[in-house]
Amino acid sequence: MRCIGIDYGERRVGLSYGDEIGVATPVDAAVQDSESERIDHLVKLAQDRRATDLVFGYPYNMDGSVGFKAKEVDVFIEKVLIKIALPVHRIDERLTSHVASEGFSKKRDDTLRRSGKIDSAAAALILQDFLDQRVILPDFDPYEEEER
Repeated sequence: MRCIGIDYGERRVGLSYGDEIGVATPVDAAVQDSESERIDHLVKLAQDRRATDLVFGYPYNMDGSVGFKAKEVDVFIEKVLIKIALPVHRIDERLTSHVASEGFSKKRDDTLRRSGKIDSAAAALILQDFLDQRVILPDFDPYEEEER
């Protein structure tokens, strides 16, 4: 499994990559001027990394309901799927951008924000949640060795 994590934003799309190893890594965000260019950037990344799955952060409301922002993500997903047909997974992204920004300087840095690094860090958190949910550990009995 090779996954692209996606944190959708109207101006920037945070991106990350993860595979069978189970570690999500931020990659360059899609920060192009138009949405179609940002989609093309995402599609190229998915093709270059031979992605098998797309993992989108899904912005549920704090009460768990689907609101306006989640519907925006659904529209974006449909536009992406026109260009590349891969399985899509939606992962609860509540507060990931806030958590992701904690690793950066607290002072306002517009250059940092425009770079998409915070968005890609959020995408990595989203993807890591997905990868962690998929980990299946083999049955292990620590006492089995002693019995032999």
